[in-house]
Amino acid sequence: MSHGTRTEGPRGNDPAAARRHAVVVGGGLAGVTAALALADAGVRVTLLEGRPRLGGLAFSFRRGDLTVDNGQHVYLRCCTAYRWFLDRIGGAALAPLQDRLDVPVVDLARPEGRRLGRLRRDALPVPLHLGRGLATYPHLSLADRARTARAALALKGLDLADPSLDEQDFGSWLTAHGQSARAVQALWDLVGVATLNAVAGDTSLSLAAMVFKTGLLSDPAAADIGWARVPLGDLHDRLAREALDAGGVRTEVRTRVTSVSVNGDGGWNVQVPGETITADAVVLAVPQREAHDLLPAGAIDAPGRLLGIGTAPILNVHVVYDRTVLARPFFAALGTPVQWVFDRTDASGLKRGQYLALSQSVAQNDIDEPVAVLRERYLPELRRLLPRTRDARVEDFFVTRERTATFAPAPGVGRLRPGARTKAPGLYLAGAWTATGWPATMESAVRSGVGAADAALGALGRPRPRRLFAPEEAA
Repeated sequence: MSHGTRTEGPRGNDPAAARRHAVVVGGGLAGVTAALALADAGVRVTLLEGRPRLGGLAFSFRRGDLTVDNGQHVYLRCCTAYRWFLDRIGGAALAPLQDRLDVPVVDLARPEGRRLGRLRRDALPVPLHLGRGLATYPHLSLADRARTARAALALKGLDLADPSLDEQDFGSWLTAHGQSARAVQALWDLVGVATLNAVAGDTSLSLAAMVFKTGLLSDPAAADIGWARVPLGDLHDRLAREALDAGGVRTEVRTRVTSVSVNGDGGWNVQVPGETITADAVVLAVPQREAHDLLPAGAIDAPGRLLGIGTAPILNVHVVYDRTVLARPFFAALGTPVQWVFDRTDASGLKRGQYLALSQSVAQNDIDEPVAVLRERYLPELRRLLPRTRDARVEDFFVTRERTATFAPAPGVGRLRPGARTKAPGLYLAGAWTATGWPATMESAVRSGVGAADAALGALGRPRPRRLFAPEEAA
């Protein structure tokens, strides 16, 4: 980038469009979405990302001959915004969905031969689609299954627009609705820990109700699971970059924004090392603490609230064996520290053996442990879970750590999450942590980018592009 001040204008001879330039700060899913939406509406866009790649916290890296995802990411059929994003970048076929929800669940507390259960649905209307799966789920007693069904119906009746739900914790609500500790462990937390990155007692009832109502109680197919069959970097960096380039977006990586300020022309100055970029609109699509540091004074009320949005870690344990030890693409586990295990062999490019990734949410107790300690903790658990590992050789063992993987979905977090618009004209916020109504997921990130772009387009007087995701499609 050249030094000095640069005003980004459009290509072509449209003098009115010369005033319409947006800078998006942050190249995660929220920022890429906002940039694509703005560009599709005819706005000139500059996307600035401090890292050497796009994709935020859903990225890949090389380790020897392997291409490794920093963490296992999945989405559900009800994640309509993320599915739109995959379509928009041409990646939907690379991250397909299950034909029908089917989650193998292995419980090490049960005797050998009786450890496998399944959470799955039938092609029936809600809530009958889960009836047979719940009735035959072996990890709950008959009484727990009946009480779980009643709690699900009570959950379905909650009004997500009720702000008081955000002040309550999900665990207390479950207890009040007859859910035993076993039911919480074997069902509610099995799903909730993976989607919310918190146990029920530490989770806002509002966010938990949103997850379970939308994923399990809205449409029979809503909870069907999808995941990338290629490295995440192929989707969120390579294909995203190609879509941005095709849309005319100027993308600058390794470019850290140091300040954002109003200029004398009523626009914005975005400062990067050695250069000031001027713009009519700015979208801050960065984590909440970084947004707090970049926000000009008065841009939002009580900016300290952003610092009150806590974070939660996720640990991923990666194990490469010299042979195939798992016959299914993934499973969840009970009665062990292991939570979810995924086969990443084909996606990583491994030519022989098998590569498993363990996704460990709510990882506060493990996140700073040395690799040697984690090896001693998790390899014996895999030997208990997967008999074929007992004769297999471990070719590689490593971990990836995201200490601030998600915002913490604690009770009261809803009132801390800001909307897309700020009090400063032309300045907008995006990120999974903003007020999307969703927990910290890829879906929330994309929705926030759409919301910020919508707000900016309204102020810039640009029509909403027809192919942009419409939030009402999620209904």
